[in-house]
Amino acid sequence: MDSWCKEVAPSAQLRQWFGHKPERWKEFRQRYEQELKANAGAWSTLLESSTNRSVTLLYSAHDVEHNSALVLRDFLARKQRRSKPRQPASSGRSSSHIRHVH
Repeated sequence: MDSWCKEVAPSAQLRQWFGHKPERWKEFRQRYEQELKANAGAWSTLLESSTNRSVTLLYSAHDVEHNSALVLRDFLARKQRRSKPRQPASSGRSSSHIRHVH
């Protein structure tokens, strides 16, 4: 592990509200993305790193389908696609170097 970006995690208040309840997942995603949008300094280094190498997001949640690493991965992937010039479809290059690991 190269770094631990604690500031990119969802706020304690948001994590407590979510409580890993799947019925709150959609709202959690929206709220966490709002927090990310308001704190570009927290994730900009991850995004920059993902242009040159793979970035692996580690998490310890038991639920592999409802956790903050998925939201962060998707958020960063969207930002990455928006910041890159379009590649021809035949280029065979992956559009993202961001993945998450449990």
